[in-house]
Amino acid sequence: MVHYFLEGGGFMWPILITLLFGLGFAIERFYSLMMSAVDSKSFFDEIIQAIDDNGTPAAVKVCEETDGPVSSIFYAGLSRIHRGLGDVEKAIQNAGAIEMAFLEKNMIWLNAVITIAPMLGFTGTVVGMIGAFDAIKAANDISPAVVAGGISQALLTTAFGLIVAMIIQTFQNVFVSRIDKLVLDMEEQSVKIMDHLYEKEVKKS
Repeated sequence: MVHYFLEGGGFMWPILITLLFGLGFAIERFYSLMMSAVDSKSFFDEIIQAIDDNGTPAAVKVCEETDGPVSSIFYAGLSRIHRGLGDVEKAIQNAGAIEMAFLEKNMIWLNAVITIAPMLGFTGTVVGMIGAFDAIKAANDISPAVVAGGISQALLTTAFGLIVAMIIQTFQNVFVSRIDKLVLDMEEQSVKIMDHLYEKEVKKS
């Protein structure tokens, strides 16, 4: 593998740098999304229990002690319960938008690596082909031995660039799937908590 890397020429190094760059952000996203994971059903049940037994302040305290996007949007809404349910709903929507932006943070850099790595590979291909044609011109000979080195370099840079893009694309697809699940979970739990609060408001009146 190292042999092929060295044979690929100078363009293999920037492609390697893009791979390391992409892996760094992939690790960061993996850690962040893992930390965002929470059993939302159990958390929702705990919040409802706290509201019914001890009131909204107890539920706010539970939110403060729990990590994750669902607890953040619940905290944003429940901490404004004294302003009315309209403000609660608006606060939950705003907090949801902020949490969604946080979940998608740095995904653009993975997209950049997926785009740039093949482009660097194709650029290396062009440079390799130019070298091959220069070798033909200098030797005044079109035999395979003359052009093989340049063509080999051209193909190796393209292959390496595409492999890097596929690796990072796989990570991105996994992260997008996870983010979609978390966003759907946030929306579902937001609807449920608002329904519960409206039901309590109706019972009071």
